[in-house]
Amino acid sequence: KASDQCLKEQSCSTKYRTLRQCVAGKESNFSRATGLEAKDECKSAMEALKQKSLYNCRCKRGMKKEKNCLRIYWSMYQSLQGNDLLEDSPYEPVNSRLSDIFRLAPIVSVEPVLSKGNNCLDAAKACNLNDTCKRFRSAYITPCTSSTSNEICNKRKCHKALRLFFDKVPPKHSYGMLFCSCRDVACTERRRQTIVPVCSYEDREKPNCLNLQESCKKNYICRSRLADFFTNCQPESRSVSSCLKENYADCLLAYSGLIGTVMTPNYIDSNSLSVAPWCDCSNSGNDRDECMKFLNFFQDNTCLKNAIQAFGNGTDVNVWQPILPVQTTTATTTTASRLKNTGSETTNNEIPTHNDSPACANLQAQKKRKSNESVDTELCLNENAIGKDNTAGVSTSHISSENSLALPRSFYLSTPLTLMTLALSLCLFLSSSVVL
Repeated sequence: KASDQCLKEQSCSTKYRTLRQCVAGKESNFSRATGLEAKDECKSAMEALKQKSLYNCRCKRGMKKEKNCLRIYWSMYQSLQGNDLLEDSPYEPVNSRLSDIFRLAPIVSVEPVLSKGNNCLDAAKACNLNDTCKRFRSAYITPCTSSTSNEICNKRKCHKALRLFFDKVPPKHSYGMLFCSCRDVACTERRRQTIVPVCSYEDREKPNCLNLQESCKKNYICRSRLADFFTNCQPESRSVSSCLKENYADCLLAYSGLIGTVMTPNYIDSNSLSVAPWCDCSNSGNDRDECMKFLNFFQDNTCLKNAIQAFGNGTDVNVWQPILPVQTTTATTTTASRLKNTGSETTNNEIPTHNDSPACANLQAQKKRKSNESVDTELCLNENAIGKDNTAGVSTSHISSENSLALPRSFYLSTPLTLMTLALSLCLFLSSSVVL
């Protein structure tokens, strides 16, 4: 729309055509013939277009004319962005939340601790019960598993069908198969096989990652999806989620958008959540550090790993407990870990549980973020004193003449407020005994 509007204006149209020549003519006679004069003209065209709507336009992932829209975007920005890991996403921000997906997907909101089955198998069954998911899944299974005379499959058709699957199928189904929580190798291997890696992922030889990146940048779709991944899965150790943008859903959307391109990533093995495209850093020469930086953005990306864990466990950024039905009996509640994962990595998607109740943990975390001082756990006394079970399964008794005085661990703190509360409770207990 911005391009059509610009072409209708004489001044904008002239500058836009000049800029497109600047981008396309970097290695052509246009740039060599005019030299410095061309550079000044290109700079002038860009400065003029910064005042037009064309400068701020974005595209929608999976839109009907996506490739054409992305071509227009990169004609504007190709000459401006130098660092590949800092390229802006050409896509309109979605700003979705995992919690929104959970409300629509009972299968992925089931707490993995309570599930003894194969969550990835359950997700595949759920996909077959949904007409859209079943149709697009069958559409990629066929080309990804059909061998040709010279090749194991038609990779181009396989990739195109995979892109359609992740662009068209609701996340509650597509994510359910790709990011399902696992507790055994059979489940993790099924998760790894979701995209039929023998066709869509693996190849006879592993190319150098920088060469693969250059190949990706020659395709509008691949370059855009890679830039989107860099934007939305950027790690940040100081953030609560380990993500710069504090949004797990946007990171998972960006990751799934890479599937079906030459940069298709997948789980490296069945024993971890580490992912990578089909490439390595051998034969990198003096560019080895740059190559490892690119590869590690996939393999050691704490933002992406936490996002995958969160989806598998039914949690989200700032959502301190899974979206589960209210329980009237004692139950163990799994909550999302808001600390950077520095321990050993397990084979499942589980996030460690807290010993405090979700509401208490949330309150403590909020106070910790405001100051570096320790948090007084008496702030959680009101919730424990009304007879609720805490997360570790330690029950608290009502203060009455019929029950013994059983107080939670957080009650025994050496603070004046706690001692006063304890004294008041004892008085109430003795008073009730006298009355009886």
